[in-house]
Amino acid sequence: MAVRHRLVKADPRTVWAVLADGSRYADWVVGTAESHPVRGQWPQTGAAIQYEVRLGPVSLTNETVVRHCEEGTTLELEARAGALGTARIALELRPWGEHCLVIVDEHPLQGAAGALHNVAVEVLIQVRHRAMLARLARVCEAEAAARGEADGRRPSEAAAGQAARGGGDA
Repeated sequence: MAVRHRLVKADPRTVWAVLADGSRYADWVVGTAESHPVRGQWPQTGAAIQYEVRLGPVSLTNETVVRHCEEGTTLELEARAGALGTARIALELRPWGEHCLVIVDEHPLQGAAGALHNVAVEVLIQVRHRAMLARLARVCEAEAAARGEADGRRPSEAAAGQAARGGGDA
């Protein structure tokens, strides 16, 4: 099982808001070009999104289904990868001070991916998770900064503080 974590410098609510928006899946999942909900209300159990993977001139469409959701803390997905089969991807959010610790746990469930799963594949999954968590952090931290969340203030308070320090627009 590939398990990786990352401290995201944003409130857990901000991170959950990104995860709970099915149209933003491609913003943080490595390898996806676009995504959109196709069934149910994402991220409720049974809801699905469809996404596109582009490899050069080749474009593949796959689907991810929510298998378990505890709003604000846990999102477990089953991602379909065509002939490779499916994988279970669990995301857990933990408050860490004013920030959010995100833990991702992935392993193959069905198909060729399960049969071919080995240490080399595990390494590739770890590399993919590192990139995926970096993308998720970038998206969430940008949203937190836009709202002034990073220093615990609303945007108007953050702007006032910046102006008081002489850092406003000239």
